[in-house]
Amino acid sequence: MRSWWRAHPLIGDSALAVPLAGISIAVALITGPGGLTGTESHRAADAASLTLITLNCLLLVGRRRWPFVLLCVSQVPHTALVAMDHDGGITGLVSLVLLYTVAAYRGLALSLAAAGVSALGYAAAVAVSERPDWTQHAFALVLAVAVWVVGRSVRLRRAYLAELVDRAERLERARDADTRAARAEERSRIARELHDVVAHHVSVMTVQAAAARKVLDTRPEAAKDALVAIEEMGRTAMREMRGIVGVLRTDGETGELTPQPGMEDLPGLVDQMREAGLRAQLWVEGDQRSLPPGIDLAAYRLVQEALTNSLRHAGPAARAWVTVRHEQSGLTVHVEDDGRGGPGAFTRGPDDRPGHGLVGIRERVALYGGILRIGPRQGGGFEVRARFPLKD
Repeated sequence: MRSWWRAHPLIGDSALAVPLAGISIAVALITGPGGLTGTESHRAADAASLTLITLNCLLLVGRRRWPFVLLCVSQVPHTALVAMDHDGGITGLVSLVLLYTVAAYRGLALSLAAAGVSALGYAAAVAVSERPDWTQHAFALVLAVAVWVVGRSVRLRRAYLAELVDRAERLERARDADTRAARAEERSRIARELHDVVAHHVSVMTVQAAAARKVLDTRPEAAKDALVAIEEMGRTAMREMRGIVGVLRTDGETGELTPQPGMEDLPGLVDQMREAGLRAQLWVEGDQRSLPPGIDLAAYRLVQEALTNSLRHAGPAARAWVTVRHEQSGLTVHVEDDGRGGPGAFTRGPDDRPGHGLVGIRERVALYGGILRIGPRQGGGFEVRARFPLKD
């Protein structure tokens, strides 16, 4: 209903103006001489006075569109009623409503001008009045000031809420843009790493093919072994290529020529964290098996990111545990600490600005169809658990 009334302001303003005109006419007829409670303080209502009352009240129909102009116009019939010594009923509310509308819907300069017009109109009515009542005039002045202050407060609050909404929308757009940029950057890095992995397999396949061609006539068994190796390398490269689909490189930089780390390098990573001050321990469960290079690299990066955040946010006396479980159907990596860090700390950078570690880990795990859980640890601390599916 509120939105409908705002969309049809003329209907709402008419619903205010028409009853106000009816009540004012009824009051003028009842309180004037010859009325039910008639007194001699005013002249009896006639056609002219009733017309002025009606016109004055109907000005409220357009108060949302021309509030200042209508406020200026409303001073004329009100002053004329006072000069003709007619009871205007409650037409004095018209000036107050228009004054509030200007203060609530227009700028400060126009609202101050509206206050001045209202004061001049009231002063003109007092000047032509033959029965000055200073108590009534003081009350009218206080009431007008209060109405103006309320109108300005409403306008300022409306502007403040609009600014909050606009700021929230800008922050939401900035956060979305930052997240998209972080994802694009992380996918670009993943693409470079996977490019190195696939390039390695292709290089090995080329060497094996050349060796098979040279010994094909003299040593058929050696050529057969080379072809088997080529087949295995090809299958592995195809799996990595399927993982690369949809991950686009955003620049033309070439990948690093050094070998990419993997799960076999975890002991060295844990030792580095110990030297840096984090009391970290590593457990490896299950029969170790060769992992696809992409998953091997993603799991290593996950442990590296989790331990780095534990070192940064868990506190000087914190401990961290890394558990790697090799299973037939998947690889589970679990990193936990007992520090005071939390999800907010985990996603912040070294200079206390929002970081992209959480975004990068989610992208890596999702790239290989894994399941990731990041959150508080039971008993205090923080944990990161990921499971990568392994297919034959």
